[in-house]
Amino acid sequence: MHLLRVNELAVWEWPGSGPPILFAHATGFHARLWDRIVEHLPDRHCFGVDLRGHGWSGKDFESYAWRRFGEDVAMVAKALGLRDALGVGHSLGGHATVLAAALEPAAFSSLLLIDPVIQSPDRYNCAPTDVSFVARRRARWKSVEEMVERLRIKPPFSTWKQDILRDYCEYGLLPDGDEFMLACPPEIEASIYPLWNLPEADISAELVTVQQPTMILRSGKLMTAEKFDLSASATDPNLAGRMPNAQDVYLEGYSHFIPMEYPSLIVDKCRFMQP
Repeated sequence: MHLLRVNELAVWEWPGSGPPILFAHATGFHARLWDRIVEHLPDRHCFGVDLRGHGWSGKDFESYAWRRFGEDVAMVAKALGLRDALGVGHSLGGHATVLAAALEPAAFSSLLLIDPVIQSPDRYNCAPTDVSFVARRRARWKSVEEMVERLRIKPPFSTWKQDILRDYCEYGLLPDGDEFMLACPPEIEASIYPLWNLPEADISAELVTVQQPTMILRSGKLMTAEKFDLSASATDPNLAGRMPNAQDVYLEGYSHFIPMEYPSLIVDKCRFMQP
């Protein structure tokens, strides 16, 4: 595995001789959460982006507007010289991957969108979401082990595969003196969510230009206007119908955290989309 730098972004590379895959993670996460999926794709040349403000990427960005993440993924794809890659994106990463495919179409041959936060058009002029609880996340930890032990019994982490939870903690902390700090500071994560309802986050115009075969895995746990639930889906149920070449896979009984709970499903779908 290699750590690359594309401007202020950290890009992890898992070398392989097969077709490329570019992974983009969810809000508050990091690229190393794909480790347990990539290890079952040894014949693929895989890359994972730490999105701006996350993981080992820079934190001092002027904007965390949703469109910026897609522009970043497009920039990374161009800098890497990707051609005919499978783009895999979860949540915010799904939104970013679609926009990247619209901006750099030659870089992608197909897309796998895992409960992407792409809402119906009428949702992009709503009141900002109250995510004050995110800003109150515990930011400092004595050790990776302390974080693992604390989170493994708390929802939503209690339903995650334990090795993936460990990766989340191990690579989601950065040394800070005798302690560790969250690699995505709570104030940055909390600043991202309220922007998802703004008109700028609506990529409807770009969706209709994405010709690549696309599979949308959609959680059966639906988010409601009354409650902001990180384990629920904000994906437009009609998203596949708004794209030229997309199929919808509705996963009843699955939460928003599909890659953390069912990594083998993601491996299977990657192989289906990129034989």
